[in-house]
Amino acid sequence: MAPPANLRAPMSTALPDRPQPLAGARRFVIVASRYNAEFVDGLIAGARGEFAAIAPGSTLDVHRVPGSFEIPLGVQTVAEQGKADAVLAFGLLWEGETSHASLIATAVTNALLEMSLRLRIPVLHEIIVVRTEEQARERCLGSTINRGVEAARAAIRMIRELENIRGHRRPSS
Repeated sequence: MAPPANLRAPMSTALPDRPQPLAGARRFVIVASRYNAEFVDGLIAGARGEFAAIAPGSTLDVHRVPGSFEIPLGVQTVAEQGKADAVLAFGLLWEGETSHASLIATAVTNALLEMSLRLRIPVLHEIIVVRTEEQARERCLGSTINRGVEAARAAIRMIRELENIRGHRRPSS
């Protein structure tokens, strides 16, 4: 259960800085909800534009699932194929008067984390829970704090760091 509004920290409005572009082509996959498409499409567009700048020559596939609850099965199916360097999960949930959105967000969060750890692949979580349309627009359609851009940047950083940890960094990265 979320803390009362007066106890919540303000949303971060800073995007992480843009990493240096990758030298070699990679394969990225987005698994995105069809539900709330107007906003989810903004996340996809943000990530697509950012990958074009920081992962030139890379492949980006997008798979649409019905809603946020179905995203983990899509992510798992993609990740188990072993062809993606990172998977991005995009969805938007409206926090309403019931606990429905919170239950979905918790289940999806737990499933995505478990998969990332088990399959040892970066899974970037951008299942966003919002209370207002203004929040949805800021996070999904805006350029200042677009969470699709943020996820693309985090994917690049995770790929690089995992290569460093594993000791097989690509020479030109």
